[in-house]
Order: sequence, then C-alpha cells, then structure tokens
Amino acid sequence: MSELVHDLIFDAARRSPSAPALVHGPQRLDYAGLASLVRRCAGALLALGLGPAERVAVYLEKRVENVGAMFGAAAAGGVFVPLNPLLRPEQVGYILADCQVSILVTSPERYRQLAAALAGCPQLRRIIVTGDTAGLEPLAGVPLSSWDEALAPGDGVPHRRIDADLAAILYTSGSTGKPKGVVLSHRNLVAGAHSVASYLEITPADRILAVLPLSFDYGLSQLTTSFARGAAVVLLNHLFARDVLTAVAEHGITGLAAVPPLWMQLAQLPWPAPCSLRFLTNSGGAMPRSTVEALRTSLPDASLFLMYGLTEAFRSTYLPPAELAHRPDSIGRAIPNAQVMVVRPDGTPCGPGETGELVHRGALVALGYWNDPQMTATRFRPAPGQDPALPLPELAVWSGDRVRIDADGYLYFVGRSDDMIKVSGYRVSPTEVEEVLHATALLAEVAAFGVPHPQWGEAIVAVAVLRADQVATSDLLVRHCHQQMPAYMVPARIVLCSEALPRNPNGKLDRKLLQQRYSLTFESAAAP
Repeated sequence: MSELVHDLIFDAARRSPSAPALVHGPQRLDYAGLASLVRRCAGALLALGLGPAERVAVYLEKRVENVGAMFGAAAAGGVFVPLNPLLRPEQVGYILADCQVSILVTSPERYRQLAAALAGCPQLRRIIVTGDTAGLEPLAGVPLSSWDEALAPGDGVPHRRIDADLAAILYTSGSTGKPKGVVLSHRNLVAGAHSVASYLEITPADRILAVLPLSFDYGLSQLTTSFARGAAVVLLNHLFARDVLTAVAEHGITGLAAVPPLWMQLAQLPWPAPCSLRFLTNSGGAMPRSTVEALRTSLPDASLFLMYGLTEAFRSTYLPPAELAHRPDSIGRAIPNAQVMVVRPDGTPCGPGETGELVHRGALVALGYWNDPQMTATRFRPAPGQDPALPLPELAVWSGDRVRIDADGYLYFVGRSDDMIKVSGYRVSPTEVEEVLHATALLAEVAAFGVPHPQWGEAIVAVAVLRADQVATSDLLVRHCHQQMPAYMVPARIVLCSEALPRNPNGKLDRKLLQQRYSLTFESAAAP
C-alpha cells in the first residue's frame, strides 16, 4: 500500500500505465504520463533549490499543471499549499507570508493581479508561471520562470520523507477571521484516500468529476481517492450548474461530489435518463431532505452517500445508501479506520438522544494548525477515555460541532457550537430552521443565523431565494414556521432575495457575510 501521497500515482502507473488518469478539456494523461509529469515537476523544484518541507504554493484554477505541481512538490520532499482560485490578492499574500512559501506556481494573469501583494512575502524566492513570461515585471530579487523552462530535465535527488512528515497545508476559508492552515501529513492523506475509496467502492473503471476547489479537503479528496484505485479524474471549472450535467454526459462520469448549495441547483435540473452516474456524495453541510428526494427521483440508479468531514480530519462519517430511506437526516457512522465519539464537556460519552461534541480520533487527525499553537491546543486535545498511565496521550480533533447519537450509533448533525443561535435562553440550530423552510418546496436556498436583540439576546433571521417557478411572501413563510416549530425557533424576520446567496471560496453558504449584511436593528418586543 502507498505510504506517501505521490506514491498513489506512481503505484497506479506501475499497475496500469496506459489507464486514463487525468482529463482537462482536450488534455488527456494516462497514469504513465501523469507519473512522468509529477517526476518532472519534482525535478524542477529540486533544481530551483527546494529544501525538505519547504512550501510550494499553487494558485491556479483546476488544470493539469495544478495537479502536477502539488504532487510534484510532495515527490520532491516539499509541502504543497493549494490556494483557492477565488481568493483575492491580499488573501493570497497573507497565506504566502503565513506559511513562508518559497516557490509559487501561478498563471500570468493571476501573477499580474498578485504583484503588489507579493511584496510582503520575504521568503518567496521563485515564481513559476504557466504561460509566457514576456511582458511580466519580476519582483525585486524573485526571478520568474515559465512552466516549460522550469520543467527542463533535472537530476535532483528527492529529500527522504516518511508517512509522518508534512505533505500539505490546507487553509480554511477564513469566514470567521484570518484563514487557518491545517497541516496534513502523508499518512493523513493516504489513509483518508484508502478509507473513502473503500466505502465508495471506487475501481479503475470509475471516472470522477472534480468540480470542487482542489484547495478544499473535499475537493482534494476527489484526486487522492481516484489515484488510490487507479480511476480517472475529469477536472471541471464550471460557471453554471448545467455545465456539470454536460460534463457528466460527455465523459461518462460515474462519481460526483458536491456541497449542498450546488446539489440544490443540480436537483432542479432535468437529468437525462439513463445516466452514467454510479454514486453521489455530499459533505460541507446538511443536505435538505427535499433535495435528497429530488436527487433520488432524478437519479434512481445512483447511490447517494451523505457524509460529514472537517479539514482537521479530512473525513469522519458516512451514511450507507441503504440507510438513506430510514435515516435521511443522519450523517452516518465513522468511516473505516476512524473512531468518532459524541461527548459531554467533561469528555464522558453521551447516551442515545443526547447532544454533545463530535470528537474524531485515528490516522486522519491532522498535525495541527500552522503557526498557531493556541488554536491547535484548543482543537487538538487528548482523546477521551485513554488510560491515564499512557505516557504520551493520543491527540484527537475536538470538532466544535454538536451532534446527537441514536440507539443504533448513527449520528445527526445539530450545528456548530459557534453557529448556534441563543434566543431567550434557548439554543437553536440554524440547520433545523432551514430544514423547516426547505420543506415548503418553495425555496431554492435559505440561510438562517442570529443577530443581536435587546430582549432575547439574539433573534433569528432567515434569508431565502424563491424557486423560479414559485410565488410566496415572507408572511406566508413565517406562518408556516409557526405551524411547524415552537415560537422561540420561528425567525423574527424572513428576507426574500432575488439573487443567489453569497458563498465562500469552497462553495458553502457564507453565513458570516449574511450575518453582517443583515444585522437588523430590532425594537423592543415581547419575548417569543
């Protein structure tokens, strides 16, 4: 079994060198070609002086060079830092400075936008652009190389790495402040790839469509799980949800991963029958039950896996498709080679029906947050239930997410501790409010959040977008909530928008931005 993340590609190339590996537009690489590209990228980085565990940032849309640079950095003995292509220059500059990136791989267009922000990155010593360098003004002391020049044959010897060594730093979206760099080892990435590939039953015959950012752990997983089984990956930079349907049909896609906002759009489209899709996966938030039912109706032959994960542990739980009809709201149980616990604040286990914090232990637990010992100590703490005689306690991820467990051991997401809305002493999960509103079948998307209130502490506001074929008013939606929920859970305001709700760079709804945008002033009012 592969022990280092780039070995996923090299091992697949040894098994089936002519098998399709990577597709982007007209470009096609088999596993032998992809392995050759990764080795050439590793040689190029070593020729530029990349040291062991030095960081290589990749700021590109999904394309062949992106994949080659990331896995090439790992193969050279460095650490890859994938940057979301939607990030603004100042965000990119912050990340490059924070993890002291040595080499940046980007495009000429992105380089022009970044130039000013790169001045604050003193450790940066080389920039590689994927096109012609003509007309590009180099930074003082930071030479520019074109991709073709950099990939000239080199004889560098890769730095020795083991599975416990750093492989990647993935930065969170930063919706709650400055982005945090989650440090992942080769072991984290490889163990996660084999675990997820096993329950999805990925085979070399599968063709996986990569629509999520490769800087997102869920998006990167589309690469690693595919490479672990020798499957093909099709890279797609889509503008519209309909582009996904076109790609599925064009490439005979068998596996598709998305986040809830995208699934809600896809569920409303007319999927062709028959369809090549064998499985669908959801993570990054709870999928509304109405969307689940719409997908099962449109794609009856595709197995739907509802999953839960966090960047600090890559993936934690999944619900087997056979359980979907019985537990449509569940995030399932622990993935293979992981243990997931639901505990009280003192670390003791919760009983059936009780809500507690999700704690994940096992091979997928990250190494902490880059350059942030305080936050690392908060989230990465000794796993509950260990023998006190153990001299070096095992660390687990204390997720900050609240879940409940049923008598059969299945888990149900309640909400993030920092997202919970506190109304007159009651704790309300935004997910519960959104599920009730989605059940009207009137809305394309909705987000609930809390805003300050002088008497209640917080009031619930919901911002929604109507489906194109529906007509409704805020008052009608509020009346529906009163019929379905206790008074303290009913939104004080429901705002209807004509435009899609904002998303963070990973495609999730940006609740913090909505909260800032709709921080309404409430007059004195009776408690709910």
